[in-house]
Amino acid sequence: MSAPPAGTVRTRRTVRITIVLLFAAWLVDYADRLVINLVLPSIGEEFDLSRGQQGLVVSAFFLSYALCQIPGGLLADRFGAQRVTCWALLSWSVFTALTGFAWSFAVLLVLRFAFGAAEGIFPPASMKVLVERTTPEERMGANGLIMSSNALAAVLTPLVVAPLIAAFGWRSAFFSTAALGVFVLVAVRMWLPAPHASGDPEAPAARGELRLMLREGVLWRFALMLFGYCTIMWGLTTWIPSYLSDERGVPLASAGALVAIPALASAVATVVGGRLVDRTGGHHRGIVVPAMAVAAIALPLMASSASLLGFVAFATVAACAASLAYMPIFAVPLRGLDPRHVGVGSAVIVLGGQLAGMIAPPVMGVLADAFSFQVAFAFLVLGAVLVAVTSLVTPQDADSFRAALGAAHRPDPSSLTTEQK
Repeated sequence: MSAPPAGTVRTRRTVRITIVLLFAAWLVDYADRLVINLVLPSIGEEFDLSRGQQGLVVSAFFLSYALCQIPGGLLADRFGAQRVTCWALLSWSVFTALTGFAWSFAVLLVLRFAFGAAEGIFPPASMKVLVERTTPEERMGANGLIMSSNALAAVLTPLVVAPLIAAFGWRSAFFSTAALGVFVLVAVRMWLPAPHASGDPEAPAARGELRLMLREGVLWRFALMLFGYCTIMWGLTTWIPSYLSDERGVPLASAGALVAIPALASAVATVVGGRLVDRTGGHHRGIVVPAMAVAAIALPLMASSASLLGFVAFATVAACAASLAYMPIFAVPLRGLDPRHVGVGSAVIVLGGQLAGMIAPPVMGVLADAFSFQVAFAFLVLGAVLVAVTSLVTPQDADSFRAALGAAHRPDPSSLTTEQK
């Protein structure tokens, strides 16, 4: 039996190394922003903050994170995805470390805003790094593996950070995660493979084309889907630790272990969702609608559960069901976008998710203060409904997506692989 061609071996190696490095970068990215959820009770006590104010600490990050999505995509398209990825890793590690020195509520808000801006340029650059090093038929499976890092970070962060906070205080958590960011920065800088030589993916798009693309409603519909998904996920990850501590009297270390259960289910579901949507050629409706129907049932059952076991069980079902829809939301755009526009196009979609992260935590904090945590968690059903309904009015394959974008934004044939053509 003959050995595979050398080019095929190099291509597979490129994909594997890219997945590992982006997985590590996203793992640290997500862990850095999850730390704040675990330290909110300690920060609230030290700075005498209400739950609404604690929610603002979280949303300060998402405000700048959302604002920097499209600029991040423009930077990646203009200066190169690897370079912008490294800029993001360096700058967010600096601001993570500085958060450990915060001495007031106002300073904390400023640092979280700066941290969000630093992380905000990363997602579109990461998407572009992946697109440049994969083929369309393997892209969503690879992206599913990479994005499962978010859920894995949600498993590992509470298990590792909660005991660290208990032993050394909340500030130590930020110093530790900042050090991890620097380590990953060095790895990406040294070992990320060169992109595939197909077309000219780094060529900047015309300014007029970008303005027209941003006005196209089809991209914003996918952004709305991600808004609904992130309403659920950021609502759960922000407030479950505080709920378990304040309402159930669960110690922080034990709360971290309980939070890890739905996070682990979410990690598995993210990978499965990527595999499923690859097999269906990007058709997301058949995955998204049933998944969100299950989430919409599980969330109110979780909110009204009288037992701790029931709460965790229904939270696990809700997180797992919602996470099945994560990769399908990106499937059609990543298959249909011209490589020149991947940075900005993916940034528009990610922007929708980050707006949810800005809005959901303080809204839920206000609802918890004014009514109860049960009302706050029931609010998340709106996110599931929004995702399911919006999936019915979005293109289901790359051809219909490109048609919806219009002829001005259809890929340049010289930049397409055989599979995209």
